[in-house]
Amino acid sequence: MILHPAVIALLSGSLLVGLMIAYAAFWGYKIIDGWDLQSGSERQLALEKKTYLVSTLMSYAFGFQVLSFFLFVYVADDLHRLFVGAMCAAGTLNVNEYGYPAVVLKLLNCLLGGVWLVLNHTDNQASDYPLIRRKYTLLLVIVPFLLYETGQLWSYFLNLKAHVITSCCGSLFSTEEEGVAAGLASLPAAPMQVLFFGSMALIAASGIFFLARGRGVKLFAVTGTLAFPLSVAALISFISVYFYELPTHHCPFCILQREYHYVGYLIYVTLMGGGIASAGAWTLISFRSAPSLKDIVPRIQKRLARAGLVFYAVLAVVVIMRMVFTDFVLTGY
Repeated sequence: MILHPAVIALLSGSLLVGLMIAYAAFWGYKIIDGWDLQSGSERQLALEKKTYLVSTLMSYAFGFQVLSFFLFVYVADDLHRLFVGAMCAAGTLNVNEYGYPAVVLKLLNCLLGGVWLVLNHTDNQASDYPLIRRKYTLLLVIVPFLLYETGQLWSYFLNLKAHVITSCCGSLFSTEEEGVAAGLASLPAAPMQVLFFGSMALIAASGIFFLARGRGVKLFAVTGTLAFPLSVAALISFISVYFYELPTHHCPFCILQREYHYVGYLIYVTLMGGGIASAGAWTLISFRSAPSLKDIVPRIQKRLARAGLVFYAVLAVVVIMRMVFTDFVLTGY
């Protein structure tokens, strides 16, 4: 294992989050099994106290989860100098078989954790906690993914060998290779541009309509959620190419480096923020009919819609500005 301060922080943090999530899952199961708000028993009072503790623990755990994603990609990029053949995080993550599963799991858990926090916040606004069982059921679903991610993260860093010759991003994200990365890189640029900017326009129109009229939240939420994977594909297909001004360079990690003014971090933040806000608004749709949430859910959905609009608007502006203020033309490649 490479004794890098950030690596130690990541591994220590993952263990701490694992312990917190295991503790929360234990009490989550007990709450699902025994919650009865009409009861004044000692057990019910204990469960009510525990739900506040669990909510606080999960807020910190999922908050660290989001930060650890960015720390992980930063560390992967920073360590590329130690491996022959690596030019960025793409090569570092390819040193062993645990790197890419770890980063994908981290991204998935960030989205699931964000949705859980939205459910938890909404539930805490109502006096009768109508979402108590649903949010802890979701927590039990998240637990295996988080624990699996912890295992992958430890396996990745423990199996980093400096003498390993890895592949550079040019070969991993090459249209001539096989695999998921190469498949995304080979997606035709023109159709992907239409899909990407079309989704951004639909998100803006449906979000503004919902904020103005109070209707159409489902269109905004579904479009915003689906725009997340679409934007990831667009990033590899054509967005990154405009930053590199090289039609064969599709790497989503080189844009994290200084020569590109670290714009990759801004793109990642906007993608994650827009995805979480949209998915959270979508999750709340089925709970609008609950009597105690009738006024609460629309208010929270409007906050999420505003956040989603801002995140996706920033993403679209960053992409458009790069495409406009460059002499590079992708048409024909």
